[in-house]
Amino acid sequence: MCLAIPGKIIEIYDENGLIMGKIDYSGTVNRACLAYVPEAQVGDYVIVHAGFAISLLNEQEAQKSLEAWDDVIDKLKEEGYQVESEPLSEKRKKEKK
Repeated sequence: MCLAIPGKIIEIYDENGLIMGKIDYSGTVNRACLAYVPEAQVGDYVIVHAGFAISLLNEQEAQKSLEAWDDVIDKLKEEGYQVESEPLSEKRKKEKK
């Protein structure tokens, strides 16, 4: 199962002829191939699967999705589940202040 979390493109570069991007997931940065979204620009939000950006999201869609993930994390904690790593929820709460 794949859980789609939007990430923001913070850098675009060429690597061995492939268009690549650094993607920021609320403070965690990974790289992804942007070949399937050649129109992508720095500042755009993408959904990445298996190292490939597979779709673009506008900022409103991305924020809506990230808020939904925050709600999921909060609900799990309320129900007593131990949430080991919560970079999205905690970092986004700090950003909102």
